[in-house]
Amino acid sequence: MNYKEKIGTKENPLTLKTPPHTSEYTMHVDEKDGQEILVCTVKTTILHYDIRCLNDLHEMLKAHGDWMLLGSKDEKQEAKPDTVEHWGRSSENPIGGWYGLKKGFKGRFGMYIPPLMEYLGLAEVEHNKRNNKMRAI
Repeated sequence: MNYKEKIGTKENPLTLKTPPHTSEYTMHVDEKDGQEILVCTVKTTILHYDIRCLNDLHEMLKAHGDWMLLGSKDEKQEAKPDTVEHWGRSSENPIGGWYGLKKGFKGRFGMYIPPLMEYLGLAEVEHNKRNNKMRAI
């Protein structure tokens, strides 16, 4: 699926809210080293994610068949097993490691990718204060 039109560009990014709806951030598609990437901007912090994560996470969630905890963590913190965050950095995922591409800012996959998946109609995401989950649509 071509997500570029739905997600936006640097000049016209998509504005999203974190799962608990406590913070806003933007997401857009850009190109780096000849590959399309997701660029997530949280205030002054910029994170990059491999755009393949959208299809890969959707497929994993469909196979999982149930709600999965998001488990968002920074890159330097261990991710709890059986969470979206853990899967997004696991050697068991389709790319064999981190979907986060920017050294020092590879984490928080479970915070910023699920709302985008929800916006794209690929997943349902809970919006509680903590311990949110998601599942494929």
